[in-house]
Amino acid sequence: MAREKEKIYGCLLGGAIGDALGYPVEFMSHNRIIETYGDEGINDLEKGKAFISDDTQMTLFTAEGILLTTSKERVVDNIYLAYLRWLSTQGYNIPVVEEGWLIHDNRLHARRAPGNSCISSLQSGKMGTIVNPINNSKGCGGVMRVAPLGVLCPPDEAFTYGMETAAITHGHPSGYYPAGALARIISLILKGENMVQAVEDTMNFLKEHEDSEETLHMLQRAHRLSQEETGTLEAINSLGQGWVGEEALAIAVYCSLKFKDDFKNALIAAVNHDGDSDSTGAITGNIMGAALGTEKIPEQWGYRVELRDKINMMAERLLYKHELYYI
Repeated sequence: MAREKEKIYGCLLGGAIGDALGYPVEFMSHNRIIETYGDEGINDLEKGKAFISDDTQMTLFTAEGILLTTSKERVVDNIYLAYLRWLSTQGYNIPVVEEGWLIHDNRLHARRAPGNSCISSLQSGKMGTIVNPINNSKGCGGVMRVAPLGVLCPPDEAFTYGMETAAITHGHPSGYYPAGALARIISLILKGENMVQAVEDTMNFLKEHEDSEETLHMLQRAHRLSQEETGTLEAINSLGQGWVGEEALAIAVYCSLKFKDDFKNALIAAVNHDGDSDSTGAITGNIMGAALGTEKIPEQWGYRVELRDKINMMAERLLYKHELYYI
């Protein structure tokens, strides 16, 4: 049980650390990162308190939606309501239904570059679904927030709920299949598979699903590149910049497989590139934290990341619900 606790905590805390490491360079080119931080790029959290972005905010609200759910039939609906509460923290005047805990924490009312698809979809007053997509967006805002579903659900359910949760705001198959894949990978890791097994199992699983080709292709490339001698930056650049779902997942999977025993170097690789550094960092941190647990996370990073107390609280509640098999 102690090891399981370390991995659940590690998944959420690792995601927040990867987010905080990448957030200062999210909109920088790699050349600009080198100019600003030196030849190694950004390799440490900001001094003092390292701020998280909307990625970790929405991940916490995903967890809240799950924790307020008492039946499987309501899990995605309750996550949607949690996202509406998150939207209200971003300065949008909307009716808030069913109070949660997070909305009362003023730190979560900070606006940290929220994604356009998330904002516009939630503002619409409609909940997107796979059957009735709300748009044709495949931005990475769908995948970067679903790790708590992998923490709590069995692999196949994690996959389904991950997709349905992403589809609330992202209607393109490559907006929601990466979310299902990430949740499934995390669930498999927490069930005892190693990282390579979890990725390979999920790739095989995707082959059975229509419209998953882009996500499957990118995972296959990431898996292959992790076994080759290609330079890290070259490999990441060949996978894209991470602004869209399948690229963000592929970059995170590549970095996790390439540095599977080294939390710090996996995250450093995941954020030092031209693209969406906080999202690729967050997803890598989710995977690495689930695989390695908190004991492999640099202690100083764990203490410096913003909202450590809230992250630990949500992880503890997820652990309790995980033990009771509510979902």
